[in-house]
Amino acid sequence: MYTSGERDLLRDKLIEVARADDRVTGAALTGSGALDAEDTWSDIDLAFKTAAPEPVLADFTALMYRERGARHHMDVVFEQTVFRVFLLENTLQVDLAFWPEADFGATTPKFRLLFGTANEREQAPPPDARRLVDLAWLHALHARSSIARGRHWQAEYMIGRVRDHALALACVRHDLPAGEGRGLDRLPAAVTTPFEETLVRGLDDLGRAFRAVTGLLIAEIQEVDVELAGRLAPLLRALTS
Repeated sequence: MYTSGERDLLRDKLIEVARADDRVTGAALTGSGALDAEDTWSDIDLAFKTAAPEPVLADFTALMYRERGARHHMDVVFEQTVFRVFLLENTLQVDLAFWPEADFGATTPKFRLLFGTANEREQAPPPDARRLVDLAWLHALHARSSIARGRHWQAEYMIGRVRDHALALACVRHDLPAGEGRGLDRLPAAVTTPFEETLVRGLDDLGRAFRAVTGLLIAEIQEVDVELAGRLAPLLRALTS
């Protein structure tokens, strides 16, 4: 396990390397560190602006393995930006994003410029509520059929997906981050407590959990579109009968 001091020292060293690299024309602190919201478990999130992302990415990758204790990495690609996520031997996660110069800029509040300049960019919108509704009823259909077919593990997965989408709707409604569960622990207890009944307690508990999550989903759809809820509610309730 790493300490916050070790994390901060490594981050400072990586920023120092970036400043000394003429190919890196800008850098930003991203993630929780950009909001001064780090805790013991926070990772390192840095964004680098460069006209030639691929060779800079290759050199930073070699550095991470050669000198910084990297044991594995994976890539997440968004538009033209590669987010290389490193796993260090002390279990620290280090996310280094390599942005083309034309794209470098804040799309969320979690962006603090360290050096260079950033482009003005539109903020990423929250998930579309109607899309979440559609995904929820689609997974509810599959939950029903999985239960009927005796595919218990698949049913448990589908019920969980219905719950995920319903909770994401609640996050959107409360102006909280809806992706990857980031806003869930900031929802009011009045919202989250009923969802405890949607947790599957065993493979013989699928029907009860499915009924519980369907009722809560209907309530969230009503917050989005009363007319749509009126059309979907009878169908969703029929799935659990």
